[in-house]
Amino acid sequence: MIFSQSNNPIRWIIVFISFLIISIILWNTYTFFQIFKNEERIKMNLWATAQKTLINAGENTEVDLPLQIFSNNTTIPLILTENDSIINSVNIDETIIKDKIKAQEYLNELKSENEPIKIIYAPGKSQELYYGDSSLIDKLKYYPIALSLIIILIAFLIYNFYQSNKVATQNKLWAGMAKETAHQIGTPLSSLIGWLEILKLDNVDESITIEIEKDIERLQTITDRFSKIGSEPKLENKDIIEETKNSFDYLIARFSNQIDFTFKAPQTPINILFNPTLHSWTIENLVKNSIDAMKGRGKLSLNIEEDAHFVKISIIDTGSGIPKKEFNTIFEPGFTTKKRGWGLGLSLTKRIVEKYHKGHIKVLSSEIGKGTTMQISFKKEHTSI
Repeated sequence: MIFSQSNNPIRWIIVFISFLIISIILWNTYTFFQIFKNEERIKMNLWATAQKTLINAGENTEVDLPLQIFSNNTTIPLILTENDSIINSVNIDETIIKDKIKAQEYLNELKSENEPIKIIYAPGKSQELYYGDSSLIDKLKYYPIALSLIIILIAFLIYNFYQSNKVATQNKLWAGMAKETAHQIGTPLSSLIGWLEILKLDNVDESITIEIEKDIERLQTITDRFSKIGSEPKLENKDIIEETKNSFDYLIARFSNQIDFTFKAPQTPINILFNPTLHSWTIENLVKNSIDAMKGRGKLSLNIEEDAHFVKISIIDTGSGIPKKEFNTIFEPGFTTKKRGWGLGLSLTKRIVEKYHKGHIKVLSSEIGKGTTMQISFKKEHTSI
């Protein structure tokens, strides 16, 4: 399902209605909470009145109602004090009341939960009734928190869904553009191959046809690259040193001699699984990026090394450098510091390295005005046969 700009209003209406419903539920919960709190306050006032009646009861006083009020309280914890001493407790564990320290701590908790009720049963004589929240009130306290967590979870899932959908849509768009580009190049390329054969038959200078043939091969390589975007490329078990050097040497021959190129690698082959066409594109993008950073003048080194777990390819330049805050953003689609270009080179490179070759690419180090080191690494256990 693809979400376009046309259905954005509907999406936001749904989100608004959802949050409105949740807000109503929260408000009703708060209202119920206050109602229950008030009802419990009324019950405690009745309990205090019953206590006062019992204290002042005479021989002819009817005590059935006060006793019934006492027996009906099975959920609200309370402590009755007189002259700062606990004289009675209800719905509280006996072990707490017997321990003076725990009893005082529990009493402090009750003081913080509700305003105490003062029972004046005679001139100059009074008791203090401290009570806490019932189990029902305690449960209602946590209900808004649980609901809020559910809201956050739902919001995260919705965001993650739309974000994943957006990325998937972008990926389909880039893949479709790449395949369409390959298709569009294919038609004039076939024509060029035909014209090249005619030139050969007309005995045109061989040096000219050789150069045309190289350019045609280059166009075929570019077409092959674009056709592989969006589909699972075929990985081959080949020497990555040889393939990297071939791509590097091709670029050396086509750039200014004001750049000092250096290639360092082990003498023995390193065979891993990768796609030569896409790997060549990776090397080309990184080298061109470095040359642009040096403005066509400086030193550029490509080093290949291996250890027990990784094969690492480092491209080191003496260019303008990259600010540390942009180490990750340079790989995002559309990021570019050039006046021309779409900012897709490093984004495509990251896709090739990480999605197709299961490797990793990063800015290893960079210093403004001195240069940058980009590094690609492949896990041997994920790539070798």
